[in-house]
Amino acid sequence: MSETLQAADVDAPEADSEGVAENRSSGSAEDLLVQEGDIAGDYLERLLDLLDYDGDIDLDVEAGRAIVSIDGGEDLEKLVGPRGTVLESLQELTRLAVQQETGVRSRLMLDIAGWRAGRRAELAELGRTTAEKVAASGEKVRLHPMTPFERKVVHDAVASVAGVHSESEGEEPQRRVVVLPQS
Repeated sequence: MSETLQAADVDAPEADSEGVAENRSSGSAEDLLVQEGDIAGDYLERLLDLLDYDGDIDLDVEAGRAIVSIDGGEDLEKLVGPRGTVLESLQELTRLAVQQETGVRSRLMLDIAGWRAGRRAELAELGRTTAEKVAASGEKVRLHPMTPFERKVVHDAVASVAGVHSESEGEEPQRRVVVLPQS
């Protein structure tokens, strides 16, 4: 665990008689994110113990959100699932566990076995190459349906290419990115 997380244990908000953490005005946003990471780490550690899976949990704060990653262990791929579906579900359950303790909706990001980091690189490349193709051809391109995480990565990559922009269309779970030439 990083020094930031260990130091935050001293400033953690006190829980009331029902175990719900009180929001203190003197606590910074970073302190809350560190607390979210600690709660998520404990929750995920208990899950790994129940499943008898090996894994090292790493906690960090990046870009205004708590980042929790689990690495190591052969069984972790099972916690990712096909196209990250199990990972997305575990992330939501972990967010709910954090919200239950803090009383605040969590935006924490969970990565298991480096899947999300690898997927981010693939999607950034897809977004960039698609944007370049649209800029050259002038024809819009609709990509396959994606999760909110995937769409965000693609939108960011498209934004880095001049002469194009992107929009999302459709309803979940069929929501997709459309890359269009600038008008």
